Amino acid sequence: MQQKQCKIIFTPSGRQGVVDAGVNVLQAARQMGVDIDSVCGGRAMCGRCQIEVGDGQFAKHGVTSSPTHLSDKTETETRYADKRGLDPKRRLSCQCRVLDDLVIDVPAASQMHQQLIRKAADNRIIDINPPIRLCFVQVRQPDMHEPSGDLRRVAEALIEQWPERVSVANSEQITAELSVLKLLQAYLRKSDWQITVGLRDGCHISVIMPGLKTQIFGVAIDIGSTTMSAQICDMNSGEVLAISGMMNPQIRFGEDLMSRVSYGLMNEGGADELTNAVQTGLQQLIEEAAEQVDIALVDICEVVLVGNPVMHHLALGIDPIELGGAPFALALDTAIDCFASQIGLSLNASARVYLLPCIAGHVGADAASVVLAEAPHKSDELMLVIDVGTNAEILLGNSHSLMAASSPTGPAFEGAQVSAGQRAAVGAIERVRIDPNTYEPKFKVIGAESWSDSDEFQEEIKTTGITGICGSGIIEILAEMYLTGLISEDGVINGALCSATQRIEKSDRTFQYRVTDQIAITQADVRAIQLAKAALYAGFRLLMDKMGVDKVDKVLLAGAFGTHIEPKYAMILGMVPDCKLENVIAAGNSAGAGARMALLSLTSRAEIEKTVRHIHKVETAIEPSFQDHFVRAMAFPHKTDPYRLLSDAVKLPHRDLLDNTVQGSAQNERKRTGRRVRPAKS
Repeated sequence: MQQKQCKIIFTPSGRQGVVDAGVNVLQAARQMGVDIDSVCGGRAMCGRCQIEVGDGQFAKHGVTSSPTHLSDKTETETRYADKRGLDPKRRLSCQCRVLDDLVIDVPAASQMHQQLIRKAADNRIIDINPPIRLCFVQVRQPDMHEPSGDLRRVAEALIEQWPERVSVANSEQITAELSVLKLLQAYLRKSDWQITVGLRDGCHISVIMPGLKTQIFGVAIDIGSTTMSAQICDMNSGEVLAISGMMNPQIRFGEDLMSRVSYGLMNEGGADELTNAVQTGLQQLIEEAAEQVDIALVDICEVVLVGNPVMHHLALGIDPIELGGAPFALALDTAIDCFASQIGLSLNASARVYLLPCIAGHVGADAASVVLAEAPHKSDELMLVIDVGTNAEILLGNSHSLMAASSPTGPAFEGAQVSAGQRAAVGAIERVRIDPNTYEPKFKVIGAESWSDSDEFQEEIKTTGITGICGSGIIEILAEMYLTGLISEDGVINGALCSATQRIEKSDRTFQYRVTDQIAITQADVRAIQLAKAALYAGFRLLMDKMGVDKVDKVLLAGAFGTHIEPKYAMILGMVPDCKLENVIAAGNSAGAGARMALLSLTSRAEIEKTVRHIHKVETAIEPSFQDHFVRAMAFPHKTDPYRLLSDAVKLPHRDLLDNTVQGSAQNERKRTGRRVRPAKS
């Protein structure tokens, strides 16, 4: 009788395979190259090999997963849980066996190569105008001859001692949170009638602290589909005190947004699961950052969140089902302010959360945050801002006009859908160069300073090894392969070079390029990047057509991914339009920077709320020309765009440009819209 076959998908790595029923999960993980940590050798002593099983239908993978698809807990596992503690939702992978199809999440703490979140604060200058201002007051004591409540006397002290910060004329107009009132009398008497008040909007007491306090704290958070990053700031000085990052815990429900929306649709209570996952992750993220600088959670009084529309809705507990299909309707496109406790955050009892407005159905608060940080609406130059992620968000404009769109690039740029791809972690290849004569590669990995052809390299990677290729490495190796003739402009790996180098190998009906003994670039890998970059090109080209321009003055690559891409290689692949290389700039984590600006400045909040209303939204899904742009953009760097400025800076392989395609496309567009569209120069 044939052994039952079971399909397993591991997240967040995305690795999957088929194993025989009865196989130990830890063993299955190792067979598939999944990096689950285990120090004790599978004896249930260290507890490092913990996993969590997905529960429900996962349409993207075509499986139904359930905790019952694992064997029952062993006595050893139960004993470990009793002595050391184990989350009821988690299992020790060394102790359980596969019985049926599974989606298995490997928590960050159980990964040997924990993710390196490369989203950092920058040094942007922010005009500090926080929503909460600290006011130290000396309050007069109660008097039997002049009876008055403690709150009234605090209000009188504020008006008298802080007239420049109080926005009302009399004490009766100053209000306070119930949480403040519960502490007020005890704090006044404990601190000899001296307290520090956190005054919101010039008239509302949202925080009190005994004695003199000079600091309160806020957190700016960028909720990415893949990673989340938080910055704890001093609300008075604006100083960034701590930064933390983690994988978005929702990733176990699907790498892309639509997979998560689908999970919520197909599984009862699925949307609530997604919300709980992201809210729990937010709390953990804040706690980790606070712990770095020994800040009490009760001293965190303000939070700003930015994210794409799906993340935005789920963080608020709003079912994003309407974003899963046309017309991609948002529940709200304005800014929202609520109590932190309303979205599951345990901070100061009066802490509030501000979410920037979304721009459109797939252009979210994170894009609005990028606008705030990079200010294309204030620029005389025509700026193209690209925030590369699972769903690329694109902005084009200047002080005269600003447009926005999104493009479904998928997770390939972040290492997913690539055979040896991974997210940025120690051991991942991040830089690649290929000798044009010998076709031999050299590379750098995260965590090592030397290139692979140096004498020091092997010693530097002794503990980490080479684990895969991250996004920037994938971009560079494909660009180098194109420049050296290893792949054609159409993305076909040149099998004729098998005789010239052993690096080119036969792989079924196609060929692959061998980088190391364990890592190769396959034809499918090339195609995945082609699809992603074509979607990206089509998105910004569509905006350029709408604006009637064929060039831009400046390109800003936003986000963690954009920070680590070398502009030259991005342009060689056609991920950005042709322009002078020095004008392609890595802007860093612009969404996080904008979130910090909104955290620290009411002026910034008012600015972005006003600006968003004037951004023209372009929905790529309904634009007929999008597909035409997409098809032509499959070539490197493009089938018809000559990329003249790039050619001046980099020697490109000979290309046969199809100028007539461009002219024809322009004519069709002109007929459709009734206005002139300038084609790319031939």
